[in-house]
Amino acid sequence: MITIRPARAEDAEALPGIEQSAGLAFRAIPELAWLADGDNVSAQRHRALIADGACWIGADDRDRPVGFLSAGIEGDTLHIWELDVSLDRQGQGIGRALLGRAVADARRRGLAAVTLTTFRAVAWNAPFYRKFGFRVLEGAEIDERLASLLGDEAEHGMALDQRCAMRLDLR
Repeated sequence: MITIRPARAEDAEALPGIEQSAGLAFRAIPELAWLADGDNVSAQRHRALIADGACWIGADDRDRPVGFLSAGIEGDTLHIWELDVSLDRQGQGIGRALLGRAVADARRRGLAAVTLTTFRAVAWNAPFYRKFGFRVLEGAEIDERLASLLGDEAEHGMALDQRCAMRLDLR
């Protein structure tokens, strides 16, 4: 049994380990396998995101985090920074439940959209989000904020042609 709940400050220490575990799935994609050994978001950064109130946890029956979605409110948009589920818990609907909770919260707040950046062709990236109604933004649809994020990702070794920005309109 998994419970989706708002993240608490004390959850922050567990989140880098969940991100590391989730990242191991990239080992199945030779050209992206290096991501499995990449840097994770620090517990300190997670605490800051949690304090902003747009982060959720998928907790097991002992209330231990096994997945999380961290986001931030950027103007009239909820931006998803990270959605991770421990490798051994993937495929159980935890990611879908976390995303559903984040979208519902964005609607409750009256936000215009939910955005994120992700890989175009990785099954659990853009194709996953498309199932929820997100669309890939192209050309002039990519605003300055998202273009800047994609540029930062390219500087960290992610091929720009493999990445995309996505948006779910809520209005």
